Amino acid sequence: MAHALVVDDDPLFRNMIERILVASGYTVALAEDGRRALRQASKQRPDIVITDILMPDMEGVETIFRLREIDERLPILAISGGWANQEPSLLKLVARLGATETLAKPFRAKELLAAVEKCFSPTSGARSVG
Repeated sequence: MAHALVVDDDPLFRNMIERILVASGYTVALAEDGRRALRQASKQRPDIVITDILMPDMEGVETIFRLREIDERLPILAISGGWANQEPSLLKLVARLGATETLAKPFRAKELLAAVEKCFSPTSGARSVG
């Protein structure tokens, strides 16, 4: 069973992602910002991290950089809302900065799960789970 760490400052969104992942067989840990995510990741190493980009305290790009220092092959799905839909090149930049995959909010459960699966594909460079 894969373990996911979900990082988002919006509790409703965090809980929605948790429900989708749990229904798909994942165990899930939650964090509301990058600092808490790093503490959580050091307690129980996740198989994948799903992180929002715009958050208070420690935003998503710095979180991705710090997670990459811990495990350069950790699958990371970067998600973001409003601005990502208006400027899709920003999500492309986040991918170049270390995210394995990106996904713009809002999205459907099927799209989230497809992006998570893509993070584990052999071509992603991420470590495999199993």
